Amino acid sequence: MAQCVHSVQEFVQDSFVPMVAVLCSEEAERVTRKNNLSFDELLRPFCRLTSEGHIRDPNNQVQMVKNLRICINSIVPSPSSASASLSPAQRRLLDEVVLFCQPQEGAVTSVITAGDYDFNFSTTTPWFEAYRETFLQSMPASDHEFLNHYLACLLVVSSSEAVPVEQFLKLSQEQHRIQHSGEYTHPKWFIPNTLKYYVLLHDMSEGDEQRADAVYEDMKQRYGPQGCYLLKMNSRTFLAETDEQIPDPWSQYLHKNNLHNQDLFDEQTQTVDSEPVENPVGADGSSSHNLQLETVSSSGLLLGLPTVNTDLKKPDPDHPCGGTGNHGACLTLNDHDHIRQFIQEFTFRGLLPHIEKNIRQLNDQLVSRKGLSRSLFTATKKWFGGGKVPEKSVSEPKSTCGLLYPPEAPELQIRKMADLCFLVQHYELAYSCYHTAKKDFLSDQAMLYAAGALEMAAVSAFLQTGAPRPYPAHYMDTAIQTYKDVCKNMALAERCTLLSAEILKSQGKYSEAATLLIKMTSEDSDLRSALLLEQAAHCFVNMRNPMLRKFAFHMILAGHRFSKAGQRRHALRCYCQAMQVYKGRGWTLAEDHINFTIGRQSFTLRQPENAVTAFRQILVNDSQQTSTQQGAFLREYLYVFKSVIGGSEAILPELPLPCIQGSATRVYFGHERRLAEGEKQAATHVSLDQEYDQDLTAMWVHLEEQLVASANRGVIPVTFQPTQYCLNNQTDNLRLPLAVVEEPIIVEVTLRNPLKVSLELSSLSLLWRFTADGGSSSKDEANGEVVTNEESLASGMTLNDDIITNEIIPVFHLSPEETKMARLKLLPHRTGQLNIVGVVYNLAAASSGDHSATTEGKQTGLDMVVTGRQDLKIQGPRLNQTKEDKMLVRHGSDQRLNPIITPPMPLMEVFFLKFPTALLCGEIRKAYIEFCNVSAVALCGLRVASTHPSFFTFGSQVTTPVSPNSAENCSAYKTLAKPPGSQTGSGAAEILVSAEDFSQAPGVIEIPISGGTLQPGGSTQLPLWLRGPDQEGVHEINFLFYYENTEKGGKISHRVLRHTVFICASRSLSVQASACHSSVPQHHPSDQGSSDGALVFVDVENINTSEAGVQEFHIIQVSSSSRHWRLHKFINPSKDKDCKLTSRERAKLCFRAIRCKLHQASPDTIAKYTFADLNLGNEQIISSSTPCGDFFFRCCQTSESQQVAPSKVSSYGKSQPPVCAENRTSDISSILKKCNELDLNIIVIWKAYVVEDNKQLILEGQLHVALQTVGKEASSLTPRKEAQEMVLLKFKSEVPPPVVPPSAELSQLIKTSLQYPESYSHAFVQDSLCVVPVTLTLTNCSLAQADVIIDLRHKSTNPDSLEVYSPFTWVGQTQYKLQLKAQEVLCLTLRACFLQAGVYNLNTPRVFAKPVDQGNLCETRQQTSCPALMIITNA
Repeated sequence: MAQCVHSVQEFVQDSFVPMVAVLCSEEAERVTRKNNLSFDELLRPFCRLTSEGHIRDPNNQVQMVKNLRICINSIVPSPSSASASLSPAQRRLLDEVVLFCQPQEGAVTSVITAGDYDFNFSTTTPWFEAYRETFLQSMPASDHEFLNHYLACLLVVSSSEAVPVEQFLKLSQEQHRIQHSGEYTHPKWFIPNTLKYYVLLHDMSEGDEQRADAVYEDMKQRYGPQGCYLLKMNSRTFLAETDEQIPDPWSQYLHKNNLHNQDLFDEQTQTVDSEPVENPVGADGSSSHNLQLETVSSSGLLLGLPTVNTDLKKPDPDHPCGGTGNHGACLTLNDHDHIRQFIQEFTFRGLLPHIEKNIRQLNDQLVSRKGLSRSLFTATKKWFGGGKVPEKSVSEPKSTCGLLYPPEAPELQIRKMADLCFLVQHYELAYSCYHTAKKDFLSDQAMLYAAGALEMAAVSAFLQTGAPRPYPAHYMDTAIQTYKDVCKNMALAERCTLLSAEILKSQGKYSEAATLLIKMTSEDSDLRSALLLEQAAHCFVNMRNPMLRKFAFHMILAGHRFSKAGQRRHALRCYCQAMQVYKGRGWTLAEDHINFTIGRQSFTLRQPENAVTAFRQILVNDSQQTSTQQGAFLREYLYVFKSVIGGSEAILPELPLPCIQGSATRVYFGHERRLAEGEKQAATHVSLDQEYDQDLTAMWVHLEEQLVASANRGVIPVTFQPTQYCLNNQTDNLRLPLAVVEEPIIVEVTLRNPLKVSLELSSLSLLWRFTADGGSSSKDEANGEVVTNEESLASGMTLNDDIITNEIIPVFHLSPEETKMARLKLLPHRTGQLNIVGVVYNLAAASSGDHSATTEGKQTGLDMVVTGRQDLKIQGPRLNQTKEDKMLVRHGSDQRLNPIITPPMPLMEVFFLKFPTALLCGEIRKAYIEFCNVSAVALCGLRVASTHPSFFTFGSQVTTPVSPNSAENCSAYKTLAKPPGSQTGSGAAEILVSAEDFSQAPGVIEIPISGGTLQPGGSTQLPLWLRGPDQEGVHEINFLFYYENTEKGGKISHRVLRHTVFICASRSLSVQASACHSSVPQHHPSDQGSSDGALVFVDVENINTSEAGVQEFHIIQVSSSSRHWRLHKFINPSKDKDCKLTSRERAKLCFRAIRCKLHQASPDTIAKYTFADLNLGNEQIISSSTPCGDFFFRCCQTSESQQVAPSKVSSYGKSQPPVCAENRTSDISSILKKCNELDLNIIVIWKAYVVEDNKQLILEGQLHVALQTVGKEASSLTPRKEAQEMVLLKFKSEVPPPVVPPSAELSQLIKTSLQYPESYSHAFVQDSLCVVPVTLTLTNCSLAQADVIIDLRHKSTNPDSLEVYSPFTWVGQTQYKLQLKAQEVLCLTLRACFLQAGVYNLNTPRVFAKPVDQGNLCETRQQTSCPALMIITNA
């Protein structure tokens, strides 16, 4: 904002100062030229008086004159007619003044905080001050006012003249001719009797001082001591005082013609059509221009524009201002004092008395003309009234602004007197005169004169000391409106606006000042409009409540007008200041316009870096422009960017497009997997195509922990870190990742095109830095120096391939608003530290049908290709551990782009052959797995862990069958031909197998490769048996292969390989099995010496829905495996053929199971399992060999692992029994459990016939059923877990009820059986009582002693039994109390008595049993067997 040097009052005073003309002789001009100055330029720094002057008004009152400044100019008369507006030369002068006055670097700025705005702006606008001062000094002289008319004339003659007095006479006559001959219209003179002041100029270095004194004495005699002066100068000699530093007060007033700033010169040649002015205006607003005949201005001020210089770079050496820094070279400080004393003498003894005398004369003339004795000080309008009518010029139109008064008109005399009073600071008298003249002019409708009187009356009222009256702003408004609308004089209206705006701002009326300035803008002058709009914007920001948005809006308008006026630097400054308000506020279109203009102006001003920054902002922000406009912006940016770098930059510049999403960057470490050939199926492992899943990652880490623990004797090392092949924003990136030399590193960069136009990227590659290990053999890396590929990429050459091979993507196309991933690969050849810095590429706008013109309009489309870089900046996760982390926003490090390159490691690939994708539940399929070592390092310690360890097996130490040629006609099982003549009921084949042959660590399987080591380049193929899951559906099965380096101690201890398969399991068979104690007596011939037995019932149902093309299932063998029991023989079916089941058919099988032989339960064989096979076909499958035995033990381990966790949890949840009764109850439970414990595993082996592609295939499989308890049914299908019902939350613990053993379990303590003849003949005629002996066999099934009570007095209460069976009675002892030892068998002989023939149910005895030392509460009636029917016939 424009700020006056001292105050607004001084600014207004300096705007209207007494004018003094100068006429010099040629010799006097030569004397001043020694100082590279003209005479008026010599006096200009000393024209402000430092002491006070005095005058007396017409009432003889003394008036003080303070801080008076006079303006001295050389006379250059012109015959041209006066003009109401500024001439083209004056306009060019104003353009240059603003052009050469630019903001200084490091200027003081103010910070405005309004709301959420923080705004920096410069408080000063020196260009506007310079423009204002120059404009006021360049005002054309007019006949309606006398403020800029000359009051006096200095006649200067050198003392070296032959006859100085004659020269004074010639100059006096020349001045009289110019003023009174009528040949020249300007300069204009204030009064006819102009003050002539005679100055004798003496050169101390050349002339005779005594002669000069003599001539001066003669002058005082001729002109009087108050009308002449002897000025001595040029006292300095160069030979004597070459090193003395003399100040140069002229530099701030005189503008050098030579241009120091080449940028300013370039701008001027583009913006100013004419040549530069040789004598431009100084910084204080004063001018060094002479008035010349060529000028068309009517002003007598500094408007001289001499011959123009067409070469801006070569100023005229003969011109007094052509030198630089040599002003006043012949003057000493005493000479400066002489000049200052001369000005003071001239003003106080010549000029001020002359003005005082003219004020008195005008006052007297006006009073005497009306015959009145009172002075004008108290006069009114009637004193100067009369019947006079203002004259009109012949050519003047009838407009009221064209009225002209004669020079002797009383109205003009009043105005002349008012101007004189104003110049000598008698503002009260001046206001009275202006106010009186205003009324006269308004009554005569002389609007131009009236407007001038209103303007000066308002200024006089403001300048009056003590503020007797307020500032009449409406006077100024009326004057401005009259100048603009009525008189069409924009120069006077602008002067009035400048004065009024400063006065209003000094009073804090910024809103009124801004309105006044904005009204003055028009289309006739872009420069004036720009400056006034800028000042209005500053008014808005200086209000009590700053209006920053209005400030920014008007700064944009000012910048636009500056641009139209050719003031590019000021236009750029305005847009930059406005950008502070609009930036980041959502005004995207406004931001785009401002940035685009800043870019254009900066580029034109040869500030390409700023232009690049501005265009970059347009492209980076989410623009709402149309695609055509965005394309134009992009081409502008590319052109500017290309002109900046010029193709010679060694450091790649930063590019704004496309946008890189740093956090989405993914890094993959590992070998690119070979594609599967033929039937081979490669391991899936890890790839960038896979989405990251937190749960899956935790699962893989768990499997890896199992493998590491297995390889380290069950202990996970403290230094263990999970292997991470693919790093992203969800993985743990706090540690430096490990990569292997000669293995590629793939970086996936996410690129987003924010524009609506396509982008074409080419030569896309990674930028990296590499620091080699100390042990490197390369010369460049011996000292650990950092090697980078930036210079090679900038020069377009391919270097450093011996360190890291950089893959380059030749073309990468991004469609409008597309997000696309680019995968870039590095191949390290040395060990060390690698830092991936960013990406390097060539950027171009994709070709389109229509290209708008760029900044130069020459290069468009794909010709605009620039090379640059973008850094990959990744912010780590926010820290949230300590209190400081939670209170502050701190982020950890993210090291995913800084891998450590380690020495070579083994690298394994896995391929699967004949691996199915669909299986029947329980189906056995044989496949092959191939391990290939594709590295140059041997590997060992090969292991695998899986989420489904029961799904596969590699075989066991037991002999495995020979690999079949095809699955169509060969079995995956090991078989033996059935001996001829053998029958199904002959009994089961038995084999003893140790569990150690099949057992391995839970979930971890060691892969049996030959030698335990796989050499570099070697491969091995192993058979792999698969078994379909027991549950139908799609199963995700994960394998994790583990292997190590044969050389230990590396940074990477092991490596893993992942593989995931999806198996679709279809329904096959459903097997339900149950067991009950056998009632066969000990002496039965089929018992074969066994003291105990059980019946096993197996129900097999075909639940297949034929979706897999299965026609029928054949049950070919049923086997058992247990350490205590075995299947003994078939009961049903009894025929020698397999069981065939079609869809939804069910088969019921019954087997007899017996305990293993006693000698098999010796301590050394207690851990061995007995496998018993009962086959239904011609071939016997050895169930104890691979794969049948393997999958059996896999399933056993899986079920045991699933049962361990619940049992542990339930044990922790139980409280200690408070009483001994509960201990006794737990003992009963254990006894009962052992009594009913069976632990018999049934293996059902089947075959299925499938038609596929018109060929019949035979599928094989096996299902497992684990019978744990007698009387409890088991199934091969795992029951689905039902959702638990919601239970009300209880806050008070309840005492658990005592555990009561169920009666069902107690009833199985004793097993009973009756032996009797099925039919018996008796002659009832001879003997009416028939007594038949019956044997009752009691077997203690538990491992504890039991008390048994037998009651024969039972009478059936069942009515059905009474109807069907005839009554009978037991004779003899009817109640027995016995004690049976553990597993003891006791036989009792009973006698049944029958009275008649019939069918009798002998199973009526009641048997009660309880463990020894238990109360009667535990006694319960034993379960009875099926009815024992006996037929009694009459003989």
